[in-house]
Amino acid sequence: MTREVISVKPESTLSEIAGLFTKHSISAAPVCDSAGKVLGIVSERDLLRPFGKEIEQRRDWWLAFLVEGSDPAPALAEFMRRGHYQASLLMTSPAITVGEDASLIELADIMLREGVKRLPVMRDDRLVGIVSRADLVRSISELDEDADL
Repeated sequence: MTREVISVKPESTLSEIAGLFTKHSISAAPVCDSAGKVLGIVSERDLLRPFGKEIEQRRDWWLAFLVEGSDPAPALAEFMRRGHYQASLLMTSPAITVGEDASLIELADIMLREGVKRLPVMRDDRLVGIVSRADLVRSISELDEDADL
């Protein structure tokens, strides 16, 4: 489990979140309000979703770039800076969370059943960590054959 969790605010923009993911080499982050309550989780997949919608909605516009041989980079940069793609709209909500006393088997079961790659860990409605599939695999590799799961 990672105890020093990188989280984002509901008003964090797509560009800010992408920068945070890159800076900290992470692929997702909980979205927390000012009181520290987990509202949802935003992942790399969530960051890419608007591009698919935008490209489909503005297909002719994007095709014009290709036909004219124009550089779409400035338009793409402007698209990313737009403030209306905020964490509150991008996130998956509600986040599936676990208590800090969850067992290895419970964590694996929840991840598999819910199709998630990470779970925020809570204590009294406060975020205290995040556990990933890689954390589970690491824990399994460190187990004795007779250990309790």
